[in-house]
Amino acid sequence: MLLDQLKRREFITLLGGAAAAWPFTARAQQPGMPVIGFLNSLSAERWPYMAAFHQGLKEAGYVEGQNVSIEYRWADGHYDRLPALAVDLVRRRVDLIAATGGDPSAFAAKAATTTTPIVFNVAEDPVKDGLVASLNRPGGNMTGVSILTASLEAKRLELLHELIPNAAVIAVLVNPNFSEAESQLNVVQAAANKLGRQIRVLNVSSEREIDPVFAELIQHPVDALLVVSDPFFFAVREKLIALAARHTVPMIAFIREFTVAGGLMSYGTRLSDAYRQMGVYSGRILKGDKPADLPIVQPTKFELVINLKTAKALGLDIPDKLLALADEVIE
Repeated sequence: MLLDQLKRREFITLLGGAAAAWPFTARAQQPGMPVIGFLNSLSAERWPYMAAFHQGLKEAGYVEGQNVSIEYRWADGHYDRLPALAVDLVRRRVDLIAATGGDPSAFAAKAATTTTPIVFNVAEDPVKDGLVASLNRPGGNMTGVSILTASLEAKRLELLHELIPNAAVIAVLVNPNFSEAESQLNVVQAAANKLGRQIRVLNVSSEREIDPVFAELIQHPVDALLVVSDPFFFAVREKLIALAARHTVPMIAFIREFTVAGGLMSYGTRLSDAYRQMGVYSGRILKGDKPADLPIVQPTKFELVINLKTAKALGLDIPDKLLALADEVIE
């Protein structure tokens, strides 16, 4: 009798626990909840824009876990992993793919499907790159944001020239595996020719190659460093900043996060705005809008950020003209 009572109590306890847990499970798996496949070229630890993407989704009426589910796929900086990750999301029949982390994710998603809606962010012109038919009416299954940062490489070189007018040799850090690398170098070379300056190309496609490349600067010094736009360089920005400081090389990068973290100077758009817009577009598509009809969003503002503390450590005086142009000065 006592054994039966104990078993009965155990059963009720287990039933109670299951009953308490059941509503959460049901909510997580309620039928009809749309699923976003989130494809990113970096890693969760090195990508700080998740809050911006979620904010955009919320503005469109979606909150993860409540009325939308998200399947995350991270390539950890290995662009060659993206095609398989994109195919996996398509096989799982997600309702939409958010191709984040730059051009590599967008191209991988495009190759994986012609039917699943895709929202991307890219560094340059998606029409020129063959992702969409036009900026106003993309056509097909893709739309998104173009941050135009790759086309700003010439402007960044000019800003370095304003800062260090006597710089004879400027190093350019490039990832040869990045889809825009050749275009970036062409733009930089043309700008260097116009300014009468020599550039030295430093190729880096993995984190283990960074230290040896900077070590070469001891034997072959340069007067400044331009870090071109690339998601991989964004991921390793703290290492690049530390090495530039160690080798006392003035550096300009493509996004303010470099300067906030201790880099000297940056010029570009705010990526948080781009990813918020990606969230908005994702929500609109889930509600029925077609990617073909959603215009490509382009930035209207670019910001120059200067770190005076870093300039002082490098022994540089920032010209008044640059300080007047700066949108943000970190002291």
